[in-house]
Order: sequence, then C-alpha cells, then structure tokens
Amino acid sequence: SEMEIKFNEKGLVPVIAQDYKTGEIRMLAYANEEAIRKTLETGYAHYYSRSRQKIWKKGETSGELQRVKEIRIDCDGDAIIYVIEQEKNRSCHTGERNCFYRNLKGEYVLNKPLPFEVLARLQEVIGERLKTLPEGSYTAKLAKEGIERIAQKFGEESVETLIAMVKKDKNQVVYESADMLYHWLLALSYLGIDVVEVLEELAKRFK
Repeated sequence: SEMEIKFNEKGLVPVIAQDYKTGEIRMLAYANEEAIRKTLETGYAHYYSRSRQKIWKKGETSGELQRVKEIRIDCDGDAIIYVIEQEKNRSCHTGERNCFYRNLKGEYVLNKPLPFEVLARLQEVIGERLKTLPEGSYTAKLAKEGIERIAQKFGEESVETLIAMVKKDKNQVVYESADMLYHWLLALSYLGIDVVEVLEELAKRFK
C-alpha cells in the first residue's frame, strides 16, 4: 500500500534533500503532489516554489541537478526526504555546497565536516589534489610516486595501527587509524574507486 503524504492546507509538504554520498543535508524546500510525481517520473528532484508559485526542476538553469535515489517519508507522513546525488556538488543558490553553511553566530561551518561526512569529503579533497597536483601537497607528492609507494605508505600506517592495538593504546589507535584511512582513501582515489562503492558493499551485508 502507498504511504499517504499529508500535504498542508496549501497542498505542500516540506522536502529535505539529503546527500546519498556524504549524508549532509543539502537543502530544504517544498513540493506539491505534481512535483513529487515529476520527481518519480524523471528521477530528478522537482520542488514547488512558493515565491514563484510554480514547479521547478532543481538545477534546470544552473546545471546543479539532483538525481533522486530514494524518497523517504517520516512517521506521520507530513515531511519527506529526497535522497539525492548532487550533480555538480553545489546545492545552494549562493554557490555553497549546502544551504546550512552557517551556525547561529553566523560563523562559516562547512570547513568542519561532521563525522559521517568525513570519508566522502576527504576523498573529494584528495580528488581535487590529484587533478591539480599543487606544489607542496603531500597527496600530490605521493601520487607522482605511484601506486606502489601509496600502497607501501598504507601498509606502514596499517602496521602502526596494529601495533597500537596490541599495546591497547587507545589514543594511538585513533591517531594511527586516521593516518591509515587517509592513505587508504588516497589509494582508492588513485585507482578510481569511490569510497561509496566500499560502503555500499558493507551496506549489502546488513541482514
């Protein structure tokens, strides 16, 4: 049976756009029944603009399309989530990656990813470095030395993590694990593997 969406008196429901890869909340907008139908038909996020009073396809002019992987509905049916892939990685009309880029003090917070975003966000940064190979970048230096060198570094960090584990040195385990994960992500990036592929493989194992 279809879940009933409870639209408000204006025929709208709030829609949270949540990023499939990073988990970040990209934006909040509204949809009417037709916008949701268009989203389901096309696979791209459609919303209803309250100011323009019309349906809009996100990214139609900017190219910032949102591919919708899944729609989820909350327990009492009066809010939904579009689980999306953001095509060019900018969701906000200001050019920021998501609309929630400030805290209540007005401070910029997007340079402090939340824990669940970190792996995907770090891989983005690594990908950027591999493209531009900036002077003085450790990532660029290792990349120029090739996969054997990257794999060797990953091996060293893995062993250091292992030693810290055997010593039961929790702080050191945390520190070395972070080093290990950075080199692991660098190796994935070098080989053209998205960390999401690994996480999807793990997700498949939930029974």
